[in-house]
Formats: sequence, C-alpha cells, structure tokens
Amino acid sequence: MIDVLGRSFEFARPPGRVVSLVPSLTETLFALGAAESVAGITDFCIFPGNLDRPRVGGTKTPSVERIRALKPDLVYVNLEENLRRHADEIASFAPVFATEPKTIDDVAALIRLLGEIHRCETGGLIAELEAARHRGEPFTFVVPIWKKPWMWCGGDTYVSNLVESTGGRNLLRHRTRYPSIDLHDVLALRPDVVFLPDEPYAFTEEDARAIDAHVVGPFPGHLFTWHGVRTIEGLRFLSRWR
Repeated sequence: MIDVLGRSFEFARPPGRVVSLVPSLTETLFALGAAESVAGITDFCIFPGNLDRPRVGGTKTPSVERIRALKPDLVYVNLEENLRRHADEIASFAPVFATEPKTIDDVAALIRLLGEIHRCETGGLIAELEAARHRGEPFTFVVPIWKKPWMWCGGDTYVSNLVESTGGRNLLRHRTRYPSIDLHDVLALRPDVVFLPDEPYAFTEEDARAIDAHVVGPFPGHLFTWHGVRTIEGLRFLSRWR
C-alpha cells in the first residue's frame, strides 16, 4: 500500500505497536477494534474517553525520544496536523505513514486502509458514514479558522467538502487552502451562514455576536476538522443545525 507521500509499505502482519500523532486517527483506530496496537498517543487525543496510553506530546510538539522509547513498528502522521521535520526524524527508526484526507470519500478510503493494515472489519463504520450522509436545501456558507488575521477554509479543504456534501456552497470555494481575507470583505459576499468552530482558533460567543450574519457556533471544532469517526459526528451535526 502507498501513503499520500507516495511511499510504499508492506505489512506481512498487523502492526503490533503503533504511535498515533493524529487525534482523529487515534479515535478511529479504537473504533475499528485496533486499540491493542496503540502504544502511544498525543496530548490532544481525547476520544474515546479515559484513554490510558502513554502521551508523547502535542501534535506539533511531540517528543521524538518518547516515541523512540515506545519502540513502534508504525507511526501515523497527518500532513496538516504534524510537522515534516518530526516525521523525518521519526522515520530514522520507525516507518511513518502519512495521511491527508480532503473529502468524505477520502475518509471512507482511509477507514478501509486502516482496516487493511490492522486486519479489522470496516463495514460497520463505513455503513455509519454512508448513513450520516445527507443533502438538504442549498445554502451558502463560510468557515473561519483564525481571527488574527482572519483566515478561512478554501474550496480544497476537508472542512469545505464536509459542509458542501450536505448541500452547502462555500463562497470561498475558488480560493485554495486557508486564505487571509478581512471579515468585512467576506461578509460582503452575504453568506447564508457563518460556521464558527472553536478550533483551531478558540472563537467565543462574543465573536459570534460581533459577526453581522447568521452564525452557527461556537461549536466543538472537532466536528469539522477531525476526520474518521468524527466525520460521522460532523455530518450528524450538520443535519441537526438546520
């Protein structure tokens, strides 16, 4: 199999000790039944609750020495959440598998890939994902991810695809990645709704009141920014807000 960096991996047997530097993947590995293989997680891995695995630091500030001490036979990273320099350093002593889902279809493919790597059944989780998909009446939207300066989700992001899959149209879909645009200029586009997740920027109720538009949020940002099991929860959230 091949990761998003084009590297080829061969797994003669399921990995016995993995370190996950991606909170959403940690949750998904547990949901798939691969919990026994998870030997280390980040400080930001909060799902499922009451995790009792060794912590190796933050997603962007992991302790490579702690990871080395866990003697992993596979380390999961994500191109947006983790830094390449850490992945390169870890790769000197353990295989590093990189992910970067940008669409719901990518998430489904990733779940199947994790199932293949860990020899886990994925049918139930895929069925939940498909059942959560829905498409309602059309609406326009924008999603900020930062405030100082204001930054927004462009059309090539996972967040944009998640919301558009439910019938939305991102008014910044022609922009890539996370463009920096003044709030006044974005509101001049007259979005039907401004979604206000509380991560990566911790938007507040005061921020919501200051936006002269229909605002949904602040709400738990993991519903929009985490993929895997959280994709299902994010789709369910989008079906409820309307």
